[in-house]
Amino acid sequence: MKIILLCVGRTRRKDIAEAIETYASRIPHYIPFRIECIPDIKTTQAMTQESQKTLEGEKILAQLQTGDFLMLLDERGKEYTSREFASWLEKKNIELPGRLVLAIGGPYGFSKDVYARAGAMLSLSRMTFPHELVRLFIVEQLYRAMTILRGEPYHHD
Repeated sequence: MKIILLCVGRTRRKDIAEAIETYASRIPHYIPFRIECIPDIKTTQAMTQESQKTLEGEKILAQLQTGDFLMLLDERGKEYTSREFASWLEKKNIELPGRLVLAIGGPYGFSKDVYARAGAMLSLSRMTFPHELVRLFIVEQLYRAMTILRGEPYHHD
């Protein structure tokens, strides 16, 4: 299995980008991993939230390959403990011959078509966070999951 973190937009804050890179650079020691960013949609005053989600959704779906398992990071998704998430990843690693794509949408969420394509949704919290922090949190949790699965001392119960 390969893990792709698919994000709409780029990380603008240098300190957050550096923290993301710290964890993102560690993950490939355990499993193939990369971050792919879709450029922000240039919005106008006439553009509705729905039309922005639709355009972003088209770009997200265009990045997917046949057989990809798409998991959306969404506030309505399932919440896991770190150990539960590690166990879920271990199971997917056995089941999936291809790619696990974790998607972080734009400011208004995902289009109906993206929700329809998704195989699962993950919530990091019931709280709302800036998308840049969501990127940091998920790469840290991916790294943590890998260390849990290897029995390394990074995670403390």
